[in-house]
Amino acid sequence: MSRTLVIGDIHGGLKALIQVMERANVTPNDTLIFLGDYVDGWSESPQVLDFLIQLKTSNTCVFLRGNHDELLLDWFINHSENIDEGMWFMHGGEATVLAYRNVSESQKQLHIAFLKSLQDFYLDEKNRLFIHAGFTNMNGIQHEYFPKLFYWDRTLWETALSLDESITKDNPKYPKRLTLYDEIYIGHTPVTRIGKTVPIQKACVWNIDTGAAFKGPLTIMDIDTKEFWQSDFLNDLYLNEKGRN
Repeated sequence: MSRTLVIGDIHGGLKALIQVMERANVTPNDTLIFLGDYVDGWSESPQVLDFLIQLKTSNTCVFLRGNHDELLLDWFINHSENIDEGMWFMHGGEATVLAYRNVSESQKQLHIAFLKSLQDFYLDEKNRLFIHAGFTNMNGIQHEYFPKLFYWDRTLWETALSLDESITKDNPKYPKRLTLYDEIYIGHTPVTRIGKTVPIQKACVWNIDTGAAFKGPLTIMDIDTKEFWQSDFLNDLYLNEKGRN
């Protein structure tokens, strides 16, 4: 039986990715939707990209663009970042730069091609939106003026998180953005910020970033049944590393 599985932010944690795929018993029949942020944090960002490149030869995969993936691509191409280098290093970039010291130029070129191929969003036939961070335009993704917000925005999640649950969709105060899609799957803002380590649904938004960059697990979820599987906490898998902590 085929499933559609969504995977949260990985942040260089190859051990967690392998572990969670084994626990979910992923097979070539499964479609895999990755929400982005494959790199920055733990020490195996290059190996994560190698794994994903190989994975798409056996599975139908959708790879979305995360802000950290964009930062790495910018570093590869321009030898700079969209933000101050010190800031990027503090948020996981240092581990990535160090890891790439041992990667050949030919392999780097494969990774650059992969990063360039990432999608900003994916909308399926059931009106379910998959996006790394969010969008700001009240009329939806096709009308977004600033595409970088697809992988930088936090207001979509903040809106869903703060929404008064007593307000119904037909109320004029109900946020229009939360009426456009039947379900929205995001990463980017870890649910550990609200003291959780499992996927959280608010309104139509499912947040699958369970804090793998920090002291949380990596999560994979069946979007039809909502069953999910998790790795060990990343700080237990990488005992001598700090990740993004």
